[in-house]
Amino acid sequence: MDRSTTATATAVATTTAPTASSADAALKDPQTGSLLLDGVPRQRAATAVPPAPRPATPVLAPPAPSAPPVSRARALARLRSHRPWRLLPTPTGTPFTFGYAAVLTVTAMVTDYADPSLVHALQQGSSTDVAHLIREPVLVLLASALWMAGGITSPYAIGFVLVLTALERRIGGLRAAGVFLLGHVVATLATEVPVGLSVLAGDLPDSSLHRLDYGISFGVATSVGALAGLLRPWLRWPLLVVFGSMVVGDLLEFADPMTDWGHVMSLAIGVSTWPLVRGWRRARTAAASSPGAPAVVHTAQTPDTVAA
Repeated sequence: MDRSTTATATAVATTTAPTASSADAALKDPQTGSLLLDGVPRQRAATAVPPAPRPATPVLAPPAPSAPPVSRARALARLRSHRPWRLLPTPTGTPFTFGYAAVLTVTAMVTDYADPSLVHALQQGSSTDVAHLIREPVLVLLASALWMAGGITSPYAIGFVLVLTALERRIGGLRAAGVFLLGHVVATLATEVPVGLSVLAGDLPDSSLHRLDYGISFGVATSVGALAGLLRPWLRWPLLVVFGSMVVGDLLEFADPMTDWGHVMSLAIGVSTWPLVRGWRRARTAAASSPGAPAVVHTAQTPDTVAA
């Protein structure tokens, strides 16, 4: 009886030993190999999990300023490139034309609003007739250019403003004045001297010596001819054709042949000055672009300034 009991106890111990070893193995941490206590939580080492990368925050660029409409931008660029305000005289850009136009405006107002007898006396004293040219030529040649025949709305008055402004911007004030004065003096003498010779020959009456003659038309016609030589061909030849047709048409009407011949001669004088005015323009352009010249600010290229 004792043997069987002992054997049974030995068998039980033998069968339970592996079970205990399996339990111990189950209670071991597979990563560290240390024993874990049964019933005690949170004994395993936490596995380090790398943090997930945060998405990059996009950098927003500042909103671009809204561009003006294409049509408006083109219109502004076209306006700045043509600069239509430069067709008119200004005190700083074209002082000769601006000052001369102011004087002519005053004399035109005197003609319209002053007493007619006073106006006639002033114009008669400024006339470049043969009698005055013999007595005081310099005075009457200058004074006769202070009056406009036909007033400020006449074609020659409008042409004076546009043509003299364009000419002065290209060659300068003094040279533009010289071209104007050249045509005024030469054409006046070329028309009045034959009148005096005809009176001496008996072909004309003595009253022709006191013919009323004043105005700016000879100087304007000469300036038109000179300006044409400085323009591009697509502007030069239409200008000469239109103005030449006008003066030739007046001559064919034979209303005032002496004055009309003076306009034709004045235009020819202006055309003859092409080599001179072109040389002046080249010299003016070279002087403006030389390194020692003061910088010229092209104000017409900026939106908030206006060219003189």
